[in-house]
Amino acid sequence: MIKGSVLRDSMISGANSIANQRSQIDELNVFPVPDGDTGTNMSMTVTAAKRELVKLPDNCTVEKVSSVAASSMLRGARGNSGVITSLLFRGFSKALVGKKEASAEDLAKAFESGVAAAYKAVMKPTEGTMLTVARMGAEAAAVAETEDTTEMFTIILDAAKVALANTPEQLPVLKKAGVVDAGGAGFVTILEGMLSVLRDGVMVEGEASEKTAEEKANFVPKGVYAAEIDPNMKNFYCTEFLVNKNDKASAVKLRAFLESIGDSVVVVDDEDIIKAHVHTNDPGKALSSAMLHGFLSNMKIENMKEQNAERQTEGKGLEKQAEAEKNPNAGKFKYAAVDPDTAYGFVAVAAGDGLKDIFTDIGVNAVVSGGQTMNPSTEDILEAIHSVPAKTVFVLPNNKNIIMAAEMAVDIADRKVIVLPTRTIPQGISAMLSFDDAADAEANAVAMMQAADRVATGLVTFAARNSDFDGHKIKEGEILALENGKLSFTEKDLTKAAVKLARSMVKKDSSFVTVISGCDVNEEEAEKLTEQISAKMPSGVEVTRLNGGQPVYYYIISVE
Repeated sequence: MIKGSVLRDSMISGANSIANQRSQIDELNVFPVPDGDTGTNMSMTVTAAKRELVKLPDNCTVEKVSSVAASSMLRGARGNSGVITSLLFRGFSKALVGKKEASAEDLAKAFESGVAAAYKAVMKPTEGTMLTVARMGAEAAAVAETEDTTEMFTIILDAAKVALANTPEQLPVLKKAGVVDAGGAGFVTILEGMLSVLRDGVMVEGEASEKTAEEKANFVPKGVYAAEIDPNMKNFYCTEFLVNKNDKASAVKLRAFLESIGDSVVVVDDEDIIKAHVHTNDPGKALSSAMLHGFLSNMKIENMKEQNAERQTEGKGLEKQAEAEKNPNAGKFKYAAVDPDTAYGFVAVAAGDGLKDIFTDIGVNAVVSGGQTMNPSTEDILEAIHSVPAKTVFVLPNNKNIIMAAEMAVDIADRKVIVLPTRTIPQGISAMLSFDDAADAEANAVAMMQAADRVATGLVTFAARNSDFDGHKIKEGEILALENGKLSFTEKDLTKAAVKLARSMVKKDSSFVTVISGCDVNEEEAEKLTEQISAKMPSGVEVTRLNGGQPVYYYIISVE
């Protein structure tokens, strides 16, 4: 049997194992653009769990350990690989509910549950990835005939290793690059770290790391009051209306009827109207009876349970905000309670001071630092969401590898969140510019994504290493030109690559070209390039330049 403390230590060991090998796993990525990478994302996801696991006492149960790990990974998930990792451990924890210790059979069921949760969450599962590696491990456990937990875990790991070695046969792109799946390799690395504790009693040592310093500030606390609902309340619909009297109207008779179906009755009349108020569980009866006395106007029905719940939520939010304002170690995003008068707010992900300023200028409330060089976690995005005091918050990930992490925040946020699956910076900008504050949330979501989809995105970057990708032999240091995420061509000259890419992206119906310069080109170079692109454009196409200051990409080119 596996005790809670042993499972705790094994998970910490697994986190250390992948943290130590994250760079090697990053190198398995097929596409040669420098980015956050699989090893880094999985490492940061599992390390989020490690930070909480180290706080658990030795008498903890396997249920508690798996629950803490799953919750922490969910909030700390980074990139698609990190999200899938968190889903595997989330399913794992569900199978250990109510367990103090785990048997070999429990392990088998936990892995089966984890795989089922991950497959269910991914829209189109691809075989030859970490999903396959995890599934093959779970399938081996399901048929294993052993009651020894260490032997069971070894069987799972051995099957996962076989599946990992076979991934190039399932995905041609892996075979061509001569690598195994990076996510699968990360998963195996985590399991190896866990087995080190289970089998040998040895925890893999982690690399020393310094904690990032948080911004510090002095805040003024606020008092909060949240009303409790009356436990003796029996009628929950507050109903009010005006009766425009007919010849048979009787305020006395109406009052008597309302008192028979509710309480808190108030009836006042004059020569022409009757004003009525009642708390009842059947507002329809109240209105039907009132119509016997004349025609109705100014009707209002409110659910007092719902109102109280909203006040409770608002009160708790204000309490949380007050606590955040007192905290001298608060992070970049300070918690803000929902303001009932603020309908919409916006969160965007971007890297580079210039891009952050651009998004702020067009109405984004909170900009999360991140992108291709660093995928923010679900917790990072959630903190930004909670800093926006709006009833509905739109989130613009602006990178395909951040969308899943953003979507994970939807269910754990304390306000409504709509994730717009923008995959590039230009899509995010275009979506923001199309927002209409007169439209409702759903209509805006549709319109904003339609605007995003009309934008073509070009990226000019460099190859981080030698590679053979998509029919192109790429040498380290070469300039890469990508159009809508696909490699278009390679070049040796940066300016030629940017001009050529811009020209190829412009179509007959194109009207605007925007050049966003990165941190690795100076103002003079960027301005000259913009002039060259403008000179090559057809008449009627307007070319502008913005200073984005983004890393990795020398230029981001937007065409619409």
